[in-house]
Amino acid sequence: QVQLVESGGGLVQAGGSLRLSCAASGRSFSNYAMGWFRQAPGKEREFVAAIRWNGGGTTDYADSVKGRFTISRDNAKNTVYLQMNSLKPEDTAVYYCGRQAWEYGLGSRNFNEYNYWGQGTQVTVSS
Repeated sequence: QVQLVESGGGLVQAGGSLRLSCAASGRSFSNYAMGWFRQAPGKEREFVAAIRWNGGGTTDYADSVKGRFTISRDNAKNTVYLQMNSLKPEDTAVYYCGRQAWEYGLGSRNFNEYNYWGQGTQVTVSS
């Protein structure tokens, strides 16, 4: 059984920073690509960032966060991170981490390709 637990959300002023963490239980964490998605009230879940299995420097970002957010992983700690800088009010959402459904993937912008999700962590950016 795989469990993903996000943490690190909170309330921050525009221009501030937060680091989200997603701790995974289960085996073979490094074999799976991981992704971050977010969902604002009344909107669909949208892609934020993804990192390939085993890291390897292969990452992908939504245009809206490129240059401000950084995804990384520590396979020894079974954890994936999302460093968020220069936050904007439009970044306000519940942030979810997900594990891609198959091993050795590169990550995906399609949330249907992830089969395990955390409970989400709220990020609120005030103007």
